[in-house]
Amino acid sequence: MKIYHYKPTQEFVNFGDDLNPWLWRKLLPGIIDNNESQSFIGIGTLINDSIVRRTSDSEHRIVFGTGVGYGKSIPKLDSSFHIYCLRGPLSAKALGVSSSLAIVDGAFLTRQLYRYGKGKKYNYSYMPHFELLGKSWKIVCEELGFGYIDPRDSVENVLDKIDETEILLTEAMHGSILADAFRIPWIPIVTTPNILPFKWQDWCNSIGLEYEPNNISRLHDVGDKRDLLSPLREAKGWLRRRDAAASLKKIATTVKPCLSTDKVAEDLTEQLSEKLDCFRADYAAGKFASD
Repeated sequence: MKIYHYKPTQEFVNFGDDLNPWLWRKLLPGIIDNNESQSFIGIGTLINDSIVRRTSDSEHRIVFGTGVGYGKSIPKLDSSFHIYCLRGPLSAKALGVSSSLAIVDGAFLTRQLYRYGKGKKYNYSYMPHFELLGKSWKIVCEELGFGYIDPRDSVENVLDKIDETEILLTEAMHGSILADAFRIPWIPIVTTPNILPFKWQDWCNSIGLEYEPNNISRLHDVGDKRDLLSPLREAKGWLRRRDAAASLKKIATTVKPCLSTDKVAEDLTEQLSEKLDCFRADYAAGKFASD
């Protein structure tokens, strides 16, 4: 069974997407391989109009903890789809399936594999969206004494840096998901309207919270080109970083962080575990054997 996740190029790196091979190969040994006749659709916003085309060789499509979003339409579900659980109630409603399938994002199962709570280094850390990061945000965090979490870093390093944080400010949704899983308060940030509210609302609803993002202007890097206008560009860059630092610090120190209750986190993890056991049993019984 092959993992289906977002990876447009071999060089593409993003923490939320790269959690898939890291997590599922550990939780499903002997099941995950490169057999394209079966697709395991896990972490990410993957249910959209491209999923059927991108898994066109699959007779069976296992849906586990993913969500609806992006694309122009929602695929019509047929007998090839086997839904064990979804990210949240909005995904279940969009697909027209039972609300009982709305549990939580599959990344919550990282709780079973990663020993969190090892100690803190930062009162606050910031994790930008992978498409919106840059050296300027790293400089801002260093000047503020905040941790900086690059979503292009290895899965293990990102998990460690989240765990080292007292309160996480994040534009990356899987930053918030792992923070919540590790019992770390988090604050959602938005720097661009390209961030999809639906997926955040879906995830927040699953843990019983409202999605209330905090807006900061997008921080653009200054180019490395050297010419007569370089001093002007550098001055503009400094002003942008100053304003971004002020905005980030204000949010960190005045906004109440989000965190689900311990009971919710434990119950959702148990429900995901039960669904995973159900999938393992179905696989062992030959439910997804090629016709």
